Amino acid sequence: MSKFKKKQGGSTPAISTASLPDIVFMLLFFFMVTTVMRDKSLKVIVFTPKATEIAKLERKSLVSYIFIGKPLKPLQAVFGTEPRLQLNDAFATVNQIPEWIESERRQRAEVEIPLMTTSLKVDKETKMGIVTDVKQELRKVNALKINYSTKKTDKL
Repeated sequence: MSKFKKKQGGSTPAISTASLPDIVFMLLFFFMVTTVMRDKSLKVIVFTPKATEIAKLERKSLVSYIFIGKPLKPLQAVFGTEPRLQLNDAFATVNQIPEWIESERRQRAEVEIPLMTTSLKVDKETKMGIVTDVKQELRKVNALKINYSTKKTDKL
């Protein structure tokens, strides 16, 4: 008399897929909540230079970005290959910077205006002439808190 009986048939039971829709919807909601949509579409090519000493910005909601670089390939037929300035989603000239800074300031609360930072995302092959012109215009409208966007590297 044996206590244990050997199973007959040898087939394994089917895996239950009842919880699969719950898992799929949980992943879908997770990605919907955590994904940030891009608010600006770049029209210029920007490969930021590398740096060893960088600091991370704390309140990115107070940062306004100025992009400087060559226009994208499809836009080069219209705008040429010289580095251009992009403010928000449109090409701009250096003379439009004061108006843009004022519009950025109007969107923020009075308390946050001194904390605003202007970040320059400049292509590494762009010459400093246009960057200097942008900095001069920013200085004229008293937007003195400027940083340069870079990528971190261990050595140059």
